[in-house]
Amino acid sequence: MSYKKRGTRNMSETFLPANILMPQVDSMKKWAVIACDQFSSQPEYWDEVKEYVGNTPSTLHLMLPEAYLGSEEEDEKIRKIQSTMKNYADDHLLKTYENSLVYVERTLQNGKIRRGIVGAIDLEQYSYTPEHEAKIRSTEKTVMERIPPRMKIRYQAPIELPHVILLCDDWKNEVLEIVTEQKANLEKLYEFDLMQEGGHIAGWLVDGEVKEQFLEKLQSYEEQMIEKYKDLSDDPMVYAVGDGNHSLATAKACYEKLKKNHQWEHIKDHPARYALVELENLHDDSQQFEPIHRVITGTDPEELIHALKTECCSEEGQTIRCYYGKKEEVLHLNLHKHQLAVDKIQTFLDKYLKDNSGCIDYIHGEDVLKELSKEEQTIGIELPAMEKDQLFPSVMTDGTLPRKTFSMGHACEKRYYIEGRKIQR
Repeated sequence: MSYKKRGTRNMSETFLPANILMPQVDSMKKWAVIACDQFSSQPEYWDEVKEYVGNTPSTLHLMLPEAYLGSEEEDEKIRKIQSTMKNYADDHLLKTYENSLVYVERTLQNGKIRRGIVGAIDLEQYSYTPEHEAKIRSTEKTVMERIPPRMKIRYQAPIELPHVILLCDDWKNEVLEIVTEQKANLEKLYEFDLMQEGGHIAGWLVDGEVKEQFLEKLQSYEEQMIEKYKDLSDDPMVYAVGDGNHSLATAKACYEKLKKNHQWEHIKDHPARYALVELENLHDDSQQFEPIHRVITGTDPEELIHALKTECCSEEGQTIRCYYGKKEEVLHLNLHKHQLAVDKIQTFLDKYLKDNSGCIDYIHGEDVLKELSKEEQTIGIELPAMEKDQLFPSVMTDGTLPRKTFSMGHACEKRYYIEGRKIQR
């Protein structure tokens, strides 16, 4: 079915209400598990989650942590995931809230509250390729090789679970505020502490008049964005994918595959046309752009440092730090105007690793980076964060940012799977 409600007031057709599935379980703490793309270099994290959850109903049983991608049991795990999704639905563990939104408040470890609205986006309005202008765009270059493994999971899955964070450039702080001010009048759906030091979370059902007011405000925001950035693009971006770029790209790829195999009349209202996301405001005080560091394993740190100094550094410039073994080096990158440090480093590493041994991974948090860099044949590169006001203009001007340019918060602050949505008829 389509989520566009006919005959209502002026509303967004990009971000929409959805038929949202909410778990009916005894332990929400065991149900909610962090995004599958986190702690990919720390399988022990996932071992701890598995031990804690056991056989209790949990989103752990509905997704495949990327730490285990490429394992011999991958295909069997995917089949089990899809089977468990069906079983949860058949056992009435998931209650449907039709044509609704969910307002979320996440209390982070620093005490700040991150606010968001869970709803569906129309994938017709989204593109992950830089050459295609769209209202919703990826912020980083999509690594196409990362999509097929994810498609194996999603294409036949009956349910999706979102960890995608969509950002609005609401410098006036008006869009989410209209719901925040009225949350006392909303039905609370859940409130609990998240596992593994994830903080605290609460969610409220947004329907009726509050939903209508929010969608009207969102439409007004979209119109303001088109006016604000009309000189940068013929079709200005109004939403940026902050987290979960590859997961949303996978949803789009699955939808495009469906379109190729069916006539438009048969799939124009298919649930796979939409994807569940959480909308947050880029300018909210709780939003902190954290850098994503690079760790290279299976390489000669001394040779890599020498090449980096030769090709990218000068006596003055943007400061970065490199760690290997017990050593720490401070380098200064030679950047041209408006160039980001991550752009310089990523370009260098892509070129260097074509001709030299080594594998790159993307790490959240300085402490984890330093610990991993103590291993033999390993070097860690600590990068600075980008500024918020660089995001939307940079994406519209340059297409995408270098992959893994920034992260919104530390790994333990990433979105946990809670809500779901059916994506099959």
